[in-house]
Amino acid sequence: MASGCDKTPIPGPLPKSDHFDGQHFFNPDGDQGSGGEQKKSTFRMVRELFYPPDHSWPKHVPVTPTRPPARVAGQAMHVTWIGHSTVLVQTQGLNILIDPVWHERAAPVQWAGIKRVREPGVRFDDLPRIDLVLISHDHYDHLDTHILHKLWQRDRPLIVAGLGMDRLLAHYAIPAVARDWGQSVPIRPGIAVILDRAHHWSAHRYDKHDQTLWTGFTVTLPGGNLYYAGDTGPGDMKWAAQAARAGPVRFAILPIGAYHFHTPPSGNHIGPEDAVQAFGQLHAAYALGVHWGTFELTPEAINEPPQHLAKALAAAHIAPDRFRVTEAGQPWDIPAIAADGSVAAR
Repeated sequence: MASGCDKTPIPGPLPKSDHFDGQHFFNPDGDQGSGGEQKKSTFRMVRELFYPPDHSWPKHVPVTPTRPPARVAGQAMHVTWIGHSTVLVQTQGLNILIDPVWHERAAPVQWAGIKRVREPGVRFDDLPRIDLVLISHDHYDHLDTHILHKLWQRDRPLIVAGLGMDRLLAHYAIPAVARDWGQSVPIRPGIAVILDRAHHWSAHRYDKHDQTLWTGFTVTLPGGNLYYAGDTGPGDMKWAAQAARAGPVRFAILPIGAYHFHTPPSGNHIGPEDAVQAFGQLHAAYALGVHWGTFELTPEAINEPPQHLAKALAAAHIAPDRFRVTEAGQPWDIPAIAADGSVAAR
């Protein structure tokens, strides 16, 4: 297969929109600092591959991998955080894998770059057969083309991503369905994937920015929807409320890390306080905090995001068992919700 450093084809002709100017995608709510890493020089970005931003992280975090069930039937929902933003959601007989990343480094090459400190909570060979893969964008900590190609060869899942990602993935012989924000992909009656607005940027190569669309996802499901914010900064903080219009959210997956707790924020990532605000706007019953503790992307201690999340939940008077962080590989069976989307009595 071609290397991740090879040139990526520009997406085919697309109509201009409020987030595409004919050549590049952009945030319609204004960039408001969302350039962040995008505005760094190529030299600085390459340098940071070799010199992580913080040296307080351990070199390795022990993980006991688990083996998920083959299938989960009906409205039962079984969730496993595999690491960073990689999550396996099993419900309705579907195995849904989000941003699958198993590689050792979040980098275009595997001999240098930001190294994984937390091993995947599920070994690739222990994954059940995957039916649906959701890819939020093309950054290396969310797009592992090697494992995605391996997954395609093994299971032939439906792969859904934002506009332009189909062209990029075809470069690696990986078929994908690409859609715009607000568009949907039917799975079966009552179940569909809706692409939701996120506030971010894209670059599979450091010299080719914003030629694929970053996105969040809602999976409509009987018994309450699944929502994944993707990789997002706060922007206008209306994207969660917009996603909630698709129906009650039973379970949300929200990033809480790589936030620049001690330096000026870049606008690329939300932190725990914004995640709690999004949780409220979604009127979600339950949520999982991701995008922390796996790759050392920003200058924060490894456990700082969960600590800040606990404080933010307490300040918002939200029970901590509704918005959790888990250890990699630790399963969580999501409770059912009431017909109106509220948390069912237990």
